[in-house]
Amino acid sequence: MKLDELHRIMPLWAKDRSSRDRDRLRAELEARGLNWGNMYQEMEMSHRFVDTHRDESERGDSVPLHSHSFYEILLCKSNSGVEYLLGPNRYRLQRGDLLFISPGVSHGPLLTERLIETYRREVIWISREFVTQFLVPFDRDALARWRPAFLLRTAGTAWESLGERIHDGVREAGRRGPGWEAYVAGNTVMILTLLNRAITEQNGAVIAAAEKPELLDLALAYIEAHLGEQLTLTDTARHFLVSESKIGQTFRQRLGVSFYHCVTQRRLIAAKSLVVQGVPLKEVNERVGFSDYSTFFRAFKQEYGVSPSQFRKLQ
Repeated sequence: MKLDELHRIMPLWAKDRSSRDRDRLRAELEARGLNWGNMYQEMEMSHRFVDTHRDESERGDSVPLHSHSFYEILLCKSNSGVEYLLGPNRYRLQRGDLLFISPGVSHGPLLTERLIETYRREVIWISREFVTQFLVPFDRDALARWRPAFLLRTAGTAWESLGERIHDGVREAGRRGPGWEAYVAGNTVMILTLLNRAITEQNGAVIAAAEKPELLDLALAYIEAHLGEQLTLTDTARHFLVSESKIGQTFRQRLGVSFYHCVTQRRLIAAKSLVVQGVPLKEVNERVGFSDYSTFFRAFKQEYGVSPSQFRKLQ
């Protein structure tokens, strides 16, 4: 489903969504073929170059680990205390934190713990084509200096104004006045330029360090390192010298999914990147650890709503 289509159904900026409203929205979205639990997995850009919007989540909302085929810049607008998985690292977000996420990088908030306040963010989705045409020609080495994913802590620094620019683009996209697409695109070029300066000059910019690794982080790194192999709960528990129940409870309590569901999610995220890169579909399942192509095909379609070949055409 395209982002604009979702916005027509679900006004994300509404602050008074009751449980009855959520049930109604869920039923309507599922009637249109969108899996509520995989909503963030299946969302695609509505516009060729840039989409921007605001979003919010409460404790218990479903935002599974996911990845995109485009770049994402996420600005945290609240001190909710939410933890965020960004690639192999985990961070505790603060108001003003800016996350940069490259295509194919797994990410998602941990919403199973009690939040101090609603987790609010403003988001920019940027196509690969936009970055290639509007950033690289002016600074060919810009992205080479950037990590695939990082968190820039802007609060109290000279780069706090980045948040104001992101908010300006979101507001303009919401108004949809004449020429709003050009305004948002130009604003996004400036955001990328300033972000590049923050990374290059490091004038007050702070690239945040990840939280101290816990069992969840270590287990996720273990899964990532062994995606192409057989991964079992028994072997993982033995590797970390803990019980199987300890591993299972950690995944359910922190991620809201089982160990095996998380393994499948990570394999499918890796598979998406390989599909986009043009790897033959019959090879993808072997490289990410599925036993055969039919199992991979069923899992991919269930998670993303389209087959691997349809996903490749969409890209």
